[in-house]
Amino acid sequence: MPAYIALLRAVNVGGTGKLPMTELKSMCEQAGFTKVKTYIASGNVVFQSKLTEAKVKSTLEAALAGYAGKPVGVLVRTAPEMAAVLAANPFAQMPGNRTVAIFLDTPPPANAFETISNQTTEQLQPGLREIYAYYPDGQGNSKLKIPAAKTGTARNMNTVAKLAEMAQNL
Repeated sequence: MPAYIALLRAVNVGGTGKLPMTELKSMCEQAGFTKVKTYIASGNVVFQSKLTEAKVKSTLEAALAGYAGKPVGVLVRTAPEMAAVLAANPFAQMPGNRTVAIFLDTPPPANAFETISNQTTEQLQPGLREIYAYYPDGQGNSKLKIPAAKTGTARNMNTVAKLAEMAQNL
């Protein structure tokens, strides 16, 4: 059975979108997902499901909308896809806590880097369905705006590595 990683957008960050991970785990189990494990309180869940990636996404988004009373974005990757995101990191030599993959539903648009603003020391590279970003001064200190990433969600490479490992071990 395929292993999936679901990344929730804007959950438990900055005091908005509070969702206890026990509730997320319960929602996933009620949806029929198995071997459900959450990782840190920022909306990361690893599980197995017989469903397709698209059906996993729609099922989880429906459950979350019912819980939160509003849409909650969900980005889904298979275990091999998450391992590939980690392997393709163009900033692998940089600290994992300063390098992120911004997960998107579709490939970044061709003009994704033409529309950014406030870029100073940050470095960017496109991925398959991700945008990689290295923040030398830390993401919290950056004013970088990436319009193409507005419906995506970022995870630092330390988290990507842990999620890839968890999914592989299911």
